[in-house]
Amino acid sequence: MWTLRSRKRARLSLASQFLVLQVAVLCVVVAVTGVVSFRQSEADFSQSRGARLRAAAEALAGTEAVQDELAAPRSRTALSFYAQQRADTVGATAVYLADAEGVVFASTDPSTYDQRVDLGPGTVLDGRSWTGDISDRGDRAIAAEVPVYSNDAPVRLVGVAVVTEDYPPFTDRLRQALDDMAVFLGLGLLLGVVGSWLLARLIKRRTRGLEPAEIAALADQREALLTSIREGVVAVDGAGTVTVSSATAQDLLGLPADAVGRRLDDLGLPEPVHGLLAGTDEVHDAVVVVGGRAVVVNRNPVAGAGGTVTTLRDRTELLALESELQVRRSVTDTLRAQTHEFSNQLHTISGLVQLEEYDEVGRLIGTLSRRRAAISDEVTAKVEDPAVAALLIAKTSLAAERRVDLDLAPDTALPRVDADLSADLVTVVGNLVDNAVDAAGADGRVVLGLRLVGDEVVLDVADSGPGVPPEREAEIFHRGFSTKPADAAGRGVGLALVQVVCARRGGSVAVGRAPDGGAVFTAVLRS
Repeated sequence: MWTLRSRKRARLSLASQFLVLQVAVLCVVVAVTGVVSFRQSEADFSQSRGARLRAAAEALAGTEAVQDELAAPRSRTALSFYAQQRADTVGATAVYLADAEGVVFASTDPSTYDQRVDLGPGTVLDGRSWTGDISDRGDRAIAAEVPVYSNDAPVRLVGVAVVTEDYPPFTDRLRQALDDMAVFLGLGLLLGVVGSWLLARLIKRRTRGLEPAEIAALADQREALLTSIREGVVAVDGAGTVTVSSATAQDLLGLPADAVGRRLDDLGLPEPVHGLLAGTDEVHDAVVVVGGRAVVVNRNPVAGAGGTVTTLRDRTELLALESELQVRRSVTDTLRAQTHEFSNQLHTISGLVQLEEYDEVGRLIGTLSRRRAAISDEVTAKVEDPAVAALLIAKTSLAAERRVDLDLAPDTALPRVDADLSADLVTVVGNLVDNAVDAAGADGRVVLGLRLVGDEVVLDVADSGPGVPPEREAEIFHRGFSTKPADAAGRGVGLALVQVVCARRGGSVAVGRAPDGGAVFTAVLRS
């Protein structure tokens, strides 16, 4: 597990920085929301008040007395009375009645008589009503402007009715808007701050309390580690996506360079490689063959996060040496057995010579010679490959010493094969025969068959032992499995080595049950 001790710094931690950033963003959002709400409130005020002012202006412009007086101006007092009455009715700031040129004839403010009223960008003098903002006596106001037409024929534009209302002071409008928004914005800000604080704590917990610099250091260390170790490393998350792939792993498994970030199903991997990486159970020191290489695999699930981490070691050369060592050990055991056998025979001949039983010495030597020749002739007649034939002759003597009969099946026939296949056959035959002799025990029997079928060499080794229980057939080829005593040398290697050699040759090895109850191992190697 990656660990890194956090050190105290004067600057804010990642969680604190995130909290401050979130609060700052929330404050900006609240400020923008307040401005937008204030603008919306102002627009609502303009729209609602403008409609009332326009209705008042239309009512004033539709008054017959107003129309007649503007058509022939005579009395400002009467028109001012109508203007004041309408202003009081709608609560307007000012009401103006102007002539067709926009010059005030009567209003609620006598000081504006004979002055030009601000008609804004409207087109009221063209006969169209208008509502909007104008400057009224230096103050910003909302105005409704309605044309006034004569009451006699022909109908003509005789004036303009303008009803205005000053905007409330900015502070009043702001206070009114804040009264409506304060509770909601304050509650939103409070919830946002609490949410940001909880999110900051979550980030701190998910990052194990590490700061950005420490996380970056971990990432750099991981990259350095992956590039420095010779073992391949592949990490797959719970969704089946490759998250880590070292260069060694890419070379061993044939993974593409852009495998990281892609799903295993999308990489087009061979079935053995896909199954190796997609598995979720623990694997310890399993030997698999990938692309002709013997790879030792260890796979462990990732606690909590899901997925697995798989490490791979190329042990092709090591297994080749191990295979050669097994052959040497087998040859050593065979030579030891033959030495013991020859010693006994020499002692017998020496005793007969001392007894001057020379005829018996001749008969004994002839018998031994014929027996040795018979074994050699039987083997070489069916097995033409010198290395395999020599091994079988030696194994026959070794089995005989242990009172086990080692026979060749009647259909055995093996021609001379190339040197590489011959070496692999020696490894497979030696291990299977040794296991069969051990299983058969004293007075037991082992039958070996060798056949070349097309481009495949098929090897059958049957023994008269107790056989392999069905529930253990799947585990006998695992490295380390053995029925020998705990102190037996090289235990749990032979069958695992046989499986690797067969797989590397594109073949397989399996175990079954013989008719007499013993075990039958069948190995297939491609030439």
